[in-house]
Amino acid sequence: MTIPTDLLSGIAICVTAAALLALVSWRLHQPLILAYLLAGVIIGPIGFRWVTDLASIQTVAEIGLILLLFVIGLEIDLKKLAAAGAPMLVTGALQVPICIALGLGYFALLGAHVGGGDYSLLYLAACMSLSSTLVVVKILNDRMELDTLPGRITLGVLVIQDLWAVVMLAVQPNISNPDLLPLALSLWKGALLVVGGLALSKYVLPYLFRSVAKAPELVLVTALAWCFFLAGIASFIGLSREMGALIAGVSLSTFPYNLDVMAKATSIRDFFVTLFFVALGMQIPVPTPRVLLLVLGASVFVIVSRVVVVPILYTLRLGLRNSLVPAINLAQVSEFSIVIAFLGVSMNPHQIGTDILTVVILTFAVTSVASTYMINASHFIQNTLTNALKAVGLKDLDADKAQAAEAEGRYPVIFLGFFRDASSILYEFEHEGDVEESKEFVSKILVIDFNPTVMRELRRRSIKVVYGDIAHVDTLHHAGIENAELVVSSITDDVLRGTSNLRLLRNVRTHSPNVRVVLTTDHIPQALKFYDAGADFVFIPRLYSAAACARILRKGLKEGFQEVRTQAIGHLKQRQEVLA
Repeated sequence: MTIPTDLLSGIAICVTAAALLALVSWRLHQPLILAYLLAGVIIGPIGFRWVTDLASIQTVAEIGLILLLFVIGLEIDLKKLAAAGAPMLVTGALQVPICIALGLGYFALLGAHVGGGDYSLLYLAACMSLSSTLVVVKILNDRMELDTLPGRITLGVLVIQDLWAVVMLAVQPNISNPDLLPLALSLWKGALLVVGGLALSKYVLPYLFRSVAKAPELVLVTALAWCFFLAGIASFIGLSREMGALIAGVSLSTFPYNLDVMAKATSIRDFFVTLFFVALGMQIPVPTPRVLLLVLGASVFVIVSRVVVVPILYTLRLGLRNSLVPAINLAQVSEFSIVIAFLGVSMNPHQIGTDILTVVILTFAVTSVASTYMINASHFIQNTLTNALKAVGLKDLDADKAQAAEAEGRYPVIFLGFFRDASSILYEFEHEGDVEESKEFVSKILVIDFNPTVMRELRRRSIKVVYGDIAHVDTLHHAGIENAELVVSSITDDVLRGTSNLRLLRNVRTHSPNVRVVLTTDHIPQALKFYDAGADFVFIPRLYSAAACARILRKGLKEGFQEVRTQAIGHLKQRQEVLA
């Protein structure tokens, strides 16, 4: 039944439906955007028809789209991007054009075409080349993998994808005229907007922001004024308002006020973005069998096409693991793709039909759900693919390294994995006490890790390191764990993948029953469990400094850990912390 609604009533219904479904989506650990789209379907024309003033809702929703791209721009720091390193820059630069080229051939076979006012082939190829920053960052952050090498590569590629999206937005207004001159003119306008925006942000905006900095509310208002000013300029010169908002955000990304603006603008953005995706859901028609088949084909393409990053990263000597995991992380469609498809439908004349927008939205939904499970199972998937690739003769970074380490001799101290805490402890080993003694002690250390960046730096410092996954028992055996006197697992279970500290303890003791084992955790109850399981010492970073831990390890290697172990257990049992 259709319920006549005015604008405010329509907004109330949209937000209420979105909030209820978002709660369900959050409980199921799914992206909230899916809930917003579903809310639009339910309350829209193909659902209960509770909202009739669609035009007004869409006008308000466009504000959300502009704010969304403004905040995305604020998160793109061009200086950090330039310093990201070859793996991220090369992979990000090549992944999108390669995926577009593959998409053009693939979707042409599925019946998409270009011409006669229909640009579905170009839109499908472009939209399926971008991955979701929102979905990936949320999952990787929950899994504490953003700061790992594959996580940093993934994030770098996502940022460069956003820059590719800027190019797409610049070309989009003149895509219906395939002549080179209008397209070049469109790109020239985009470049002019970027250069002009960055120039104003460098020479004019600093003075403006300094004059309002003492009034925090004016900082936000000034930033939003800048956003809508550039959006208006973009519209005036024939580009999309959304592109202007994105450039406005990028131009402010290096300002000292960036974090304050982002924090305050995010709350406003979230409200309007909710309306945007709900309004988008209202436009989804009942999918035809052809559309559903295209969604299935597009979903398969998105997942398979991300394999293109594997040979790029493998060629850059990052190993199979660090090449495969980013490909798994990127296997979904971007919310940016929905924006691009939405603008294509909104163009006058329309560049694509609503069925292509429906395909993009549904493919986003399918791949986002699938990606949630794929990223959570990324260790298993990567391990399976690595073994398969090795079986067909593809070499990894561990080729001949384990045997060389085994032949080279005995290392009394072995670090299983190498992360921030291990880095700090190693620094103390290198700089504490007599220089010659420090060198002699460091020469006894062997590190097992699969981060090529870590490996290169350790070798530069003349520290022995072998490539390997500590989750595999064979890795420990080939590294000569039987000859070790002290084994240190310096990574907490929150960060470890495919194993745990207790499992490492059991594996080490199976090969070498008398070796001293040090484990790491952030949780006091878990530390006591480790002691009960037989750990000689448990490093808790928030209780022990790196310097203190380094001294304990040195002393324990010489005299044993019995005294410090007894003291630590007694101390931990007495600590009744609020969050132990």
